[in-house]
Amino acid sequence: MDITAEQLRPRRLDPLGAGQHAENEQLRAAGPAALVELPGGVVVWAIARHDTLQELLADPRVAKSAEHWSLFREGRLPEGWPLMTFITVPGMTTSDGTDHRRLRGLVSQALTPRRIAALAPAIEQLVAELLDGVAAADGAVDLRSAFAYPLPMHVIGTFLGLSKDEQDRLHELSNTVVSSSATPGAGAAAARELNALLAGVVAAKRAEPADDLTTALIAAREEQDRLSEAELIGTLLQLVVAGHETTLNLICNAVRALLTHPEQLRLVLDGEVGWSAVVEETLRWDSPVGQFPMRYATEDIRLGDLVIRAGEAMLASYAAAGRDADHYPEADRFDLTREARHLSLGHGPHFCIGSALARLEAETALRELFARFPGLRLAEGEEPKPIASFVSNSISSLRVHTS
Repeated sequence: MDITAEQLRPRRLDPLGAGQHAENEQLRAAGPAALVELPGGVVVWAIARHDTLQELLADPRVAKSAEHWSLFREGRLPEGWPLMTFITVPGMTTSDGTDHRRLRGLVSQALTPRRIAALAPAIEQLVAELLDGVAAADGAVDLRSAFAYPLPMHVIGTFLGLSKDEQDRLHELSNTVVSSSATPGAGAAAARELNALLAGVVAAKRAEPADDLTTALIAAREEQDRLSEAELIGTLLQLVVAGHETTLNLICNAVRALLTHPEQLRLVLDGEVGWSAVVEETLRWDSPVGQFPMRYATEDIRLGDLVIRAGEAMLASYAAAGRDADHYPEADRFDLTREARHLSLGHGPHFCIGSALARLEAETALRELFARFPGLRLAEGEEPKPIASFVSNSISSLRVHTS
């Protein structure tokens, strides 16, 4: 007998993102797909098991454009739904087929392996400057705001030709856009300001072209007519969000994991494993992305007795898949010696286009941080709060002492 969404009672996901790993254990136990309720009573499937998620991420019957979601297509999503902008902004993460290949191809021209490798000296210099600031702090310092945030934000900001003020405001607004706990309408208001801000950046670059990715995308829009104006703004927005939020969370999660697992930290400091192992195991064990919205079934998909109907939506539950005991032995254990073949950077046609850059930034940041502060330790006191979103999986602050 087929089991469909109508026959199941959905589990409500905590919009504040509290206790994600315990919540994910329940999702994995529910089967290859778990029915969940999002803010506003929106019901979707969460794909929390590694093998099922890997299969669906590459399945041609799974799409990224919201036009395939019956609730969206029929206008049945709540007004002011927090994740509306996240799923509708035009760009790589919300497109399929030839549109996706076209948009991805334009961005990939700027993110070539050679160009990323050439960034290494500049990233090392920026890391050193940021660590000088950390060293000058009096008492405990919030490593998230003082180090983990400005590094990837500056790198993607330089790529796009953004000023420091623009970078900071874009960060604030992007946090609201990806939040699952924003008040109704807050996401839409943030999106409007984001669009206006990025439209201003585009206008400035049109007036004074520069050697940056924004200017290159404008050229693709105006000279080759390969980008619509909405796609241009949407692509910039997605690059800003994806270009810093994931790496920011990754660095924080890795530092916290190492400081709470001193035996694992000793392995890397003694040279028994490399910093790349820290990055990969952190991506598996504490993925910087919890639940990534949204994918859509374009036809019925059978998962054992479960059937995801055409027009239904799915969350890619990256943090849950990373601790799937059916795929990883002792999945809950942070272990730098394991082969961590994770899904946290995606799989299939939508695999993270900036993965090499994120890895370079994180490895450099971690290596130089612990070389500079071998006595780094967590500040005592209140347990850090999670980011108030089930999309992000990290903590809102990371207070440490450097000696």
